Amino acid sequence: MWKSQKSGSVLCSGCGTLVGVNDQRCMTCGRWNPGLWGFAPALRRLGMDLGFTNIVLGGCIGLYVLALLIDLQDVGRGGMLTALSPSIRALFLFGASGAVPVFEYGRWWTVLSAAWLHGGLIHIAFNMMWVRQLAPATAEAYGPARLVIIYTVSSIAGFLLSSLAGYYLASFPIALFRGASFTVGASAPIFGLLGALVYSGRRGVTNQLGRQALGYAVILFIFGLIIPRVDNYGHAGGFLGGYLAARVLNPLLPERGDHLIVALVCLALTALSILASVVLGVPILENQ
Repeated sequence: MWKSQKSGSVLCSGCGTLVGVNDQRCMTCGRWNPGLWGFAPALRRLGMDLGFTNIVLGGCIGLYVLALLIDLQDVGRGGMLTALSPSIRALFLFGASGAVPVFEYGRWWTVLSAAWLHGGLIHIAFNMMWVRQLAPATAEAYGPARLVIIYTVSSIAGFLLSSLAGYYLASFPIALFRGASFTVGASAPIFGLLGALVYSGRRGVTNQLGRQALGYAVILFIFGLIIPRVDNYGHAGGFLGGYLAARVLNPLLPERGDHLIVALVCLALTALSILASVVLGVPILENQ
């Protein structure tokens, strides 16, 4: 399956036009190494998103299980919304974000790691359902590399806004507007994908899907105002981050080779953020 094609033609990994497998640059979109050194056909078998959806699903589920196992004694066994919820200690260890981790402990990198953690069974189930629906659609509109960039930027924007609100608005008289002390979940980048699809619809790339994405965003945001313990600042920041990232990346233009490099950097930084959370979090928890 992963054998490199040595000769003949392949589809450009950027714009989908036919190019030689050894061409240095696509004459249509200008992408360098459009055949990905002969691996483009194999990578396309992973789907339009080149497997990123499965990476998110596998990473989130794996970290959720680890967070449960590492502190079984304090796993939530309450109502529907708190069933099988990892402890605060476990979520802190793996990279929960919010006012406390970011401002009290200086764990600023958690704006990346928090998107891969979840606070309960219902939480992760719904978020993974949305990822399965929105990530492939975003990849079709922007390309797989730009999908990763939008997902990462949305995570940073969402959790940064939530952490800032949690720190500066902690004493606000209305609890709904206080932000989050601790926050996790893929909902921030999910709202970012919605924002990116809304923008692509405004540019005429995905008209109907863009309108649907806007409707979903409004409905989900209203639900967030009603349901307790929902990080509305994370949702708003994620949507804004995804929309602005989409404007910069421009769905009307083909994906470029440097987008792939930035996407790989995003994935590497995300993995490092989780690793740093664990390595630096163990001494903190041991001293408590």
